[in-house]
Amino acid sequence: MNHSPAHRRTGHCNLDRVGIADKAYVRADTLSGGQQQRVAIARALMQEPKLMLADEPVASLDPATSHSVLRYLEELNKEEGITVVCSLHFLSLARRYATRVIALKGGTIAFDGLPTEITPQRFRQIYGEDAIEVEIA
Repeated sequence: MNHSPAHRRTGHCNLDRVGIADKAYVRADTLSGGQQQRVAIARALMQEPKLMLADEPVASLDPATSHSVLRYLEELNKEEGITVVCSLHFLSLARRYATRVIALKGGTIAFDGLPTEITPQRFRQIYGEDAIEVEIA
């Protein structure tokens, strides 16, 4: 592991970028779920990625924290040009944060397009007539 002063500075900068610089010396297992997700983002930023894969980054978070984490990912995309591929189970979040949505059904692509193109009718075509869209406000 590289623990040079420059590496530490970069680590602190990345923690600051995700709003938890004050937690730099706190054990990760004592942080809240949202803080742990932001640590994961900061850790990934240490690799200077061009692409980030976020597998259900808000699955166990409350709505406000979910939006906070997704805003950080959105900022990385817009400000740093990092492509973010994110799996989400809530269409309302995909509509708010995504620029492109790919919906899978039975392991195949059921939709590939803009979030605004997923109308209530299209949603039922993708997920079935009995599917109910859950809003995360």
